[in-house]
Amino acid sequence: MLNVARQSSAAAKAFAAILLALVALPVGASPAASAEMTVTPRVVPETKAVFGQVKSRDVVAARARIGGTIEKISVDEGSEVEKGEMIAVIIDDKIPIQKRAADAKIEVLRSQLANANTDLERAQQLRTTGAVSQSRLDEASTQVQVYTNQLAAAEAERAVIEQNAREGEVLAPASGRVIDVPVTPGSVVMAGDQIATVAGGGYFLRLSLPERHAAEIVEGDMVKVGDRVLSADGIAREVEPRTGRLVKVYPEIEDGKVKADVEVEGLGDYFVGERTLVWIPVATREVLAVPRRAVTTRHGIDYVTLQTEEGPVEVAVVLGRSFASQAKDEAANTSASDANAETVEILSGLEAGDRVVLP
Repeated sequence: MLNVARQSSAAAKAFAAILLALVALPVGASPAASAEMTVTPRVVPETKAVFGQVKSRDVVAARARIGGTIEKISVDEGSEVEKGEMIAVIIDDKIPIQKRAADAKIEVLRSQLANANTDLERAQQLRTTGAVSQSRLDEASTQVQVYTNQLAAAEAERAVIEQNAREGEVLAPASGRVIDVPVTPGSVVMAGDQIATVAGGGYFLRLSLPERHAAEIVEGDMVKVGDRVLSADGIAREVEPRTGRLVKVYPEIEDGKVKADVEVEGLGDYFVGERTLVWIPVATREVLAVPRRAVTTRHGIDYVTLQTEEGPVEVAVVLGRSFASQAKDEAANTSASDANAETVEILSGLEAGDRVVLP
């Protein structure tokens, strides 16, 4: 009998709690409220969670400028490089031979030029005494000019060979991260072959949304971006969203998807091609919201106090999502501290125009 009595008492208490949730109860004995606000509809964005893929603005290939054999490679996948940094060296065995041949040719022309200058000086001396004709002097002068020009041409050819030797150094075309190195030391390459691929120019997130949202997304909208779920050691950690900005919406719809780009600071620690969650606004709706401090909870039921003609009355409400701050149009009906307070959506229990008592 004692157990039956206890069960009847518990049931009575539960029934009383339900009645409190369904019927507005006057709270005339409660202390006077310090302020009140009028409930007005506010427009909030509806967001959609999609995956964004990390992309680099530029994907540039570092190519060989001469043909030959790769002697060494100083980078690997994942290496950070600066523009102009040497990433590989290509050796062409013909270049040293061509350089020696050019040096020998230059020495021959220098010797011939020296002899021509001697002949010219002799002809000039003999011309003063009339021993040689003017034509012989002109011929010697012309010969000096010919050897001088030939020597200049040979030196230019040698400079070309030296430049080819310097072009054996493969330089990074941009600052960024090396994402692919398809060759190894000892590989034979031709001029124009790809030695490495560098992702540079900064990073952004590429989104792919269903085409039904194409008319709703707008360039300049702010989005929330999830942090990397996995750390470097592979251990899962808490997701901490950050803020990004929608900077570009592509005009072409492909396979029922519209593409958009989001700029986010601090994407340098992500892998190129890595995916992360992005919450992007795709629509808007009107809601009723009150400051979180206006809601009290008893026995698992949420209540809000309304100011009526008969006095303060508590009504049961159903809560929805929370918001970071009040809307600007609601801030006029609240104090300065309430304008920045956390607000919560009211799914049922209130109507527009109700006066909510703020404790």
